[in-house]
Amino acid sequence: MSETSGPWGRIEAHAAQVRKRRIAGLFATPNRAREFSASFGDLLFDYSKTNIDTEGRWLLLELAERAGVAKWRDAMFSGRKINESEGRAVLHTALRNLDGGPVTVDGADVMPEVLDTLRRMEGFADDVRDGVFEGQGGPITDVVNIGIGGSDLGPAMAVQALAPYHDGPRVHFVSNVDGAHVTDVLRRLDPQTTLVIVASKTFTTVETMTNAATARAWMGEAVDEPGEQFAALSSAQDETARFGIDPSRVFGFADWVGGRYSMWGPIGLSLMIAIGPGAFRAFLRGGQAMDRHFRAAEFKDNLPVLLALVGIWHRQVLGCPTRAVIPYEQRLARLPAYLQQLEMESNGKRVRRDGHPVDRPTGPIVWGEPGTNGQHAFFQLLHQGTDVIPVEFLVGARGHEDDLAHQHRLLVANCLAQSEALMTGRSHKEAQSIAEAQGLTGEAAARAAAARTFPGNRPSTTLVYPLLTPEMLGQIIALYEHRVFVEGVILGINSFDQWGVELGKDLAKDLLPIVEGRQDAQPADGSTALLAAHIRRVR
Repeated sequence: MSETSGPWGRIEAHAAQVRKRRIAGLFATPNRAREFSASFGDLLFDYSKTNIDTEGRWLLLELAERAGVAKWRDAMFSGRKINESEGRAVLHTALRNLDGGPVTVDGADVMPEVLDTLRRMEGFADDVRDGVFEGQGGPITDVVNIGIGGSDLGPAMAVQALAPYHDGPRVHFVSNVDGAHVTDVLRRLDPQTTLVIVASKTFTTVETMTNAATARAWMGEAVDEPGEQFAALSSAQDETARFGIDPSRVFGFADWVGGRYSMWGPIGLSLMIAIGPGAFRAFLRGGQAMDRHFRAAEFKDNLPVLLALVGIWHRQVLGCPTRAVIPYEQRLARLPAYLQQLEMESNGKRVRRDGHPVDRPTGPIVWGEPGTNGQHAFFQLLHQGTDVIPVEFLVGARGHEDDLAHQHRLLVANCLAQSEALMTGRSHKEAQSIAEAQGLTGEAAARAAAARTFPGNRPSTTLVYPLLTPEMLGQIIALYEHRVFVEGVILGINSFDQWGVELGKDLAKDLLPIVEGRQDAQPADGSTALLAAHIRRVR
């Protein structure tokens, strides 16, 4: 079947017909908002401020059906090796399968080991929190998680997001191999009451192990046996033993857990220590609840599917190259960066699962900042720039600070106002009236009106949750994980490998001796040779 007659052709033909119409005009239809929103429990996803209409939604749902989303979803949950380029299952969902029954990989049920590791984590976290596990100077006051990528972005985001639930030691994160990062974190801490968690599946990640060695040297200046105050999140027990970490403080995970999907298991140990095992289990149960919704709900009511289809509509159908994620929740400040990795590392691909080139754009550029800060930074571009940038808002119905409820109401009002303003805009006639009311006339009024005209017709979605609790955060993160999966299936790509991170890392190993001046060989290109020589000279 040709592209023009197939599901892609039909949705693209429909988009061409409706592209220039006003989104606001769609609200002339009774119940537009109700019909173009969906709920799961108290979680509401509103996509009515997009140019998707009833026919467009039907065509998008057809696209998902024809791509085999249900088949691939069931294959993922059943333990089939859908990460075909690496020959691996994709079972991060098993890490939050607290009471969902067996999950098999290669004929073996993985759940006994998953639950045993969770119990071991809980025992260690309780020991740290209760002062049973101590540093040389007494009970642990601070925990430093050293990782990078998925071993950092997920837990760092979640620890910040769940700050109201912190009742354990303070938790800090080090990821960048830039020595400034580890220095700035460690200089504030007492090595005798600090626990260092090294997160690396292979225990060979260059950035992580470089920072871990620095932390061990720092601790060794004040602690007799620094390895006694280290824990490892790794499956390489030979390497962790060489580092001096007792096996009782090593928590491994299987190769069917990808880094950016890993904070549900051992990579979440820092979060568990911060909020406690009970709250961590609530986080897992939130993810498990979203898994069940994703597996059971019809596509037209399925939040991950609908979120994915809106993404497909904006990126692949309408050609919008970027997506702004704006949480109106300060504690979700790291969510855009977390989703940036989740989406761009998963779906930033140029070939399909069969190895052939893709024939349309794949993942969008994902970026964002919390509201209201973003309003005073880049919202100018969102409202009046020359590119249309779809915006995804997130907002809680209430905040944790009851004594500052008036500030939260102001926050919510700003969120709702921005989504309305993006859609409705301001006409030139309205802008002209404002200018004239300020006493401007003639050319001055015309210039002012032109500058104050907002084109509007800029799409957005809004995800509303009641309160940012551990369980709700688990639902939100699982929602976005499954959204990325659905988009990948529709595009025919493997969302679970990440070969694009390898080339630069390999070249860095070859360049290090040149940068250090230990090797005279020249880089392959003149620009890199010039840069390396200049750095050696000015250093």
